[in-house]
Amino acid sequence: MFYHLYPLLREVFSPLNVLRYITFRAALAAVTALFLSLVLGPLVIRKLGKFKVRERIGKEACPELRALHQGKEGTPTMGGVLILLSLLFPTLLWADLSNRFILLILACTVWLGILGFIDDRIKLVSVAKERSRGLRAATKLTGQLGLGLLIGLYLYYHPLHPEHGTELTFPFLKNLFLPLGWLYIPFVMLVIVATSNAVNLTDGLDGLAIGCVAVAAAAYAGMSYVCGHVKFSEYLNIVHIVGSGELSIFCAAVVGAGLGFLWFNSYPAQIFMGDTGSLALGGALGVVAIVIKHEILLLVVGGVFVLEALSVIIQVVSYRFRRKRVFMVAPLHHHFELRGWAEPKVIVRFWILAVILALLSLSTLKLR
Repeated sequence: MFYHLYPLLREVFSPLNVLRYITFRAALAAVTALFLSLVLGPLVIRKLGKFKVRERIGKEACPELRALHQGKEGTPTMGGVLILLSLLFPTLLWADLSNRFILLILACTVWLGILGFIDDRIKLVSVAKERSRGLRAATKLTGQLGLGLLIGLYLYYHPLHPEHGTELTFPFLKNLFLPLGWLYIPFVMLVIVATSNAVNLTDGLDGLAIGCVAVAAAAYAGMSYVCGHVKFSEYLNIVHIVGSGELSIFCAAVVGAGLGFLWFNSYPAQIFMGDTGSLALGGALGVVAIVIKHEILLLVVGGVFVLEALSVIIQVVSYRFRRKRVFMVAPLHHHFELRGWAEPKVIVRFWILAVILALLSLSTLKLR
């Protein structure tokens, strides 16, 4: 909003000309999101508690994990509502709302946020029936695939780049492009489904998922900025996507909202994210990666999410075909819990890994 007002505002107060700069607006978006989440946090926690929107530890859970997490019973959940409020408002306030990528990322976030909200809501209703299941897996997958299809079709018929619109780029290799043609559409669907579910799987310990999301978002904020900057993208030999720099404002807002939420979600958590937040944030990271043509690099930036998802896949496949488990329990963070690591130690070590992977991913921009 302020971006569109700055031509008028600078006539009244000339220093407001800084509103034209992405870096300035990104910083303000992060601060605004942080402030909102800190201010709204206690109110949201009270309201969720009042309406009995509380975590339930399902009876079908692993008995050992159930014993470890019994103290989390009754903690307010669906905290993704707080994250989305703290994230969307600053983006609307500071971003260029005529930018197609901003509109795309906002639509994705709201879509998956609503899908996650419905899932969380059904879980709460099912508690009375002694179950802790939300949406059917097929229904949730349909919602994710539907969004991916729409975004894939849009980007296919409105290419990001005149030459490399439906091509994949690779870290470290500046002249290698893999043309996908119409296969770009199912690829976009795969990225969105994979990232949203991977973050959802990571959301199992206090502060684990939101801390890793904030780190990944910070990395993509930097990458979005350089991809949208003509001179920086030329210097780094990366594909220049006109207008993608505005996504750094959205990513900065994710960082601010994430840190604010972490204030309440850190161990021991006062509120949980729920699918409302995890699906939306995961899908949003996937869309950012697609828009700036760094989809493959998402495997590094979101390496923690990849490991979590792989642990579940390996566990399921191994048990199905070998009747043996590779891990004590999946996802991976629970495996380490059962190995005797204290919950805070698991969380902090995963955060450290996330930071290392984010720094490694940023280094690939120059090493090409």
